[in-house]
Amino acid sequence: MTAVVKCPTCQRPVEWSEQSRYRPFCSERCRLIDLGAWLTEQHKIPDEGASPEESSGEAHSEPL
Repeated sequence: MTAVVKCPTCQRPVEWSEQSRYRPFCSERCRLIDLGAWLTEQHKIPDEGASPEESSGEAHSEPL
């Protein structure tokens, strides 16, 4: 039995098999949309070691 997952971009069902060339995406278009979101930092993995100021983009440098 082959698993069926939802495309992360458009939520269409995708069969998880060797024939599904772009899995977990349903198409190259959805794959490229997701890649673009990572490249423009719409998707990002939080840095657990960063201080709250650094993770929110409010880091200030100390004067020398």
